[in-house]
Amino acid sequence: MAKLTPDRHLSPQPPGVAARELMHASARIPAADPAGGRAPNPQALAGRLAALIGGPKAKINAVVVDAETGRTLFAQRGDQPATPASTTKLATTVAALATVGPSHRITTQVVRGTGGGIVLVGGGDPTLTALPARADEGHPPYASLLDLAKQTATALKASGVTRVRVDYDASAYQGPRTAAGWKPNYLPEGELAPVTALTVDEGRVSPADPTKRARVSDPPSAAASIFASLLTRNGVAAKAGHRTVAQKSAARLGAVQSPPLSALIEHLLTESDNDVAEAVARQVAMKLGRPATFVDAAQAVRQTLAKLGVTQGVSVNDGSGLSPRNRITPLALARIIALAANPEHPQLRSVITGLPIAGFSGTLKPPRYTFPTSQAGAGVVRAKTGTLAGVSTLAGLTYDSDGRLLTFAFMAGDGKGPVDPGKLDQLASAVATCGC
Repeated sequence: MAKLTPDRHLSPQPPGVAARELMHASARIPAADPAGGRAPNPQALAGRLAALIGGPKAKINAVVVDAETGRTLFAQRGDQPATPASTTKLATTVAALATVGPSHRITTQVVRGTGGGIVLVGGGDPTLTALPARADEGHPPYASLLDLAKQTATALKASGVTRVRVDYDASAYQGPRTAAGWKPNYLPEGELAPVTALTVDEGRVSPADPTKRARVSDPPSAAASIFASLLTRNGVAAKAGHRTVAQKSAARLGAVQSPPLSALIEHLLTESDNDVAEAVARQVAMKLGRPATFVDAAQAVRQTLAKLGVTQGVSVNDGSGLSPRNRITPLALARIIALAANPEHPQLRSVITGLPIAGFSGTLKPPRYTFPTSQAGAGVVRAKTGTLAGVSTLAGLTYDSDGRLLTFAFMAGDGKGPVDPGKLDQLASAVATCGC
């Protein structure tokens, strides 16, 4: 196999608070020296990890893979499916990049409708925003509903229209707005919005206040109301209309596009964004000519993974990992990460660059990797987290102390009792510090 070289890496050091705020994932180091970096001795590695896991009866499924050769170096029920939680997003994002491509952008547009109305047409971009742009956002500019309103108002006024009805088209998605197995509290507690093709600010009731998690019950209708208000502010008296399906030949009045898929994927992995993950899964279904439903998106993801040779051990019902019915083996997760890290698949690179950095970014920010038992992994381990009731997972990659690139997956809990994510951090740190 070709040498696997993630292009972002942070040197191991004690994670001071100031350093965490200043360090970013943009630093680059050369690839590990092919002449050095010998693979760990499996028996020595097993001795390290087994002691931390607590023996074969511990409710942890685990695997460590040599990314250079694909050889399994350590496994405890590594081929047995477990609940992946948000590590499901690894399967979703690899499939999306492989099918849709990293440069793909999702379009939201306005077209002329019938009866003097216009139609706001959603393409499945949940990051579409009605908030003003800020310099400190920390992500590429999202598609702006304000900009779309200005474009549309300018086009309408140019044709003499100063009063209009805003209908909306969310037909790009079909089927239920929630996935099989999702718990009833997910929507009320703001884990995500109902999954639709037309959403503004991820359906948040108060998008300007990050402490408020509540979501609207009908994102497309809310989007039309917001857009009507923006049109009125731009000199075209507008009122919200009703659901419709725009004619394919309808004249376009304006359009905005999401950041490229690679940027959306980096964001959704770093922050474990459920709304964006579900949108990305549906892009796979649409690209493969399937209906954009939960079932078809899941099947499209598996179809793509099969072509990549990493579908064994993957069974999913959604794109985000919120469904406790999802099942993935640790070995499948480790192989998916190794595939994304392989320079022979450059289109998958943003899966690696989007992984949170231990002790510094995203879902691995402090207090994770700040304790003596796991601190050695800070800045070295990159991994996707997963959390559901009674389940904690961690899947990612690291160079060990000999410079060998290893991928791993640790999956704890059976959904019936408490789990300690700190244990998984200890395991990943033990892999990172192995010179065995």
